[in-house]
Amino acid sequence: MELNCVGMYASGKNSNRSKKGKREDLNHLFVRSSWEANYARYLNYLIATKQIKSWSYEPETFEFKSIKKGTRFYTPDFRIVNYDGTIEYHEVKGWMRPKAKTQIKRFKKYYPHLKFVLIDSKLYKELVKSYAKTIPNWEK
Repeated sequence: MELNCVGMYASGKNSNRSKKGKREDLNHLFVRSSWEANYARYLNYLIATKQIKSWSYEPETFEFKSIKKGTRFYTPDFRIVNYDGTIEYHEVKGWMRPKAKTQIKRFKKYYPHLKFVLIDSKLYKELVKSYAKTIPNWEK
């Protein structure tokens, strides 16, 4: 299910990231961190400025079928649909835990035809610098 200018409900797993919870301004979207909430707001800005068509939060889980033990599944944070119909998967990571590193590595290996974008601390700080004062409800 794609969304235009709002998020969707997502069930949450336990996470050690700070500020997880629902955000009223994102249609009560449950996110695992303030960074994810802000990135959702940024994606809404991209929709409003006609730069992307839609986005959804954690809509798909990918399985690594040939892996029998360990990390066998991965759910990217965001699925973005562009106006040309192409799809991208975006992951917001302030720091990289070993399991997350393995998930991303395997996603790239087993799904090389899918575009993957990592929003790391460097890129996120660039977004903060450019958009924190202009996008409403941006969290510090």
